[in-house]
Amino acid sequence: MERNLKIIAGKSFYALVVCVFLLALWQVCIWIFNPPQYLFPTPSAVADAFIQNPDYLISNMFITLKEMVLGFLVGAFAGILIALVLSQFELLDRYLMPLVVVTQTLPVFAIAPLLVIWFGFGIGSKIVMAALIIFFPVASAFYDGLKSTSSTWLDLAKSWRMSKFQTLMHFRIPAALPSLMTGLKVAATIAPIGAIVGEWAGAAGGLGFVMLQANARTQTATVFASLVLLGLSAWVLRWIVVQLADHYVWWSATKVS
Repeated sequence: MERNLKIIAGKSFYALVVCVFLLALWQVCIWIFNPPQYLFPTPSAVADAFIQNPDYLISNMFITLKEMVLGFLVGAFAGILIALVLSQFELLDRYLMPLVVVTQTLPVFAIAPLLVIWFGFGIGSKIVMAALIIFFPVASAFYDGLKSTSSTWLDLAKSWRMSKFQTLMHFRIPAALPSLMTGLKVAATIAPIGAIVGEWAGAAGGLGFVMLQANARTQTATVFASLVLLGLSAWVLRWIVVQLADHYVWWSATKVS
């Protein structure tokens, strides 16, 4: 426990150093190029935009965070289920895998308005949008892990006369967990994309809604403040996934960090 706290403290320190460096670089660029505030605000202007409307920004951040988390859970569940089915049934794998790939070739901006029409302006359309973006990296990573189980393990399962289901539960899934956790980590990183695009297509709240309203009024500092909160939300979600990954793949030599 103490070792984990030291690791977290060390990573937090390095992250803080990077943030301070980026803020300093940002301010230096402002001093050198002196762009108009409506094009590129100063860090202090962004901080001021947050200080003036903290309740408004934070309440909308929680709306987007809720969409991200629910979309992540739905998308991850769908990805895990699809990977399990396709890895176990060769016929379905042959015909359905191309359809799974095709879903990722559709531009998210093209289908977002349709999802708003089908699921409404509420949270449903944003969850579906986030899930559509999330499920593929999870399904792809877990599928590859399930299909690349060590032949030694599979031979051992045969020697013990295990059924296909027993082999899946005792060998394939444990062997594929590191790959699954990698897919979940990627999914947590891109989770904001679906939620924000869904809000841009039509919403009454959320950080995407705040960005649209602020952009229409050339309140660039508010847009930047929303982006900072969005990045923070994505980082928190990814951090939770990494902690779960480190906990559940402790036996693996490949730690997800």
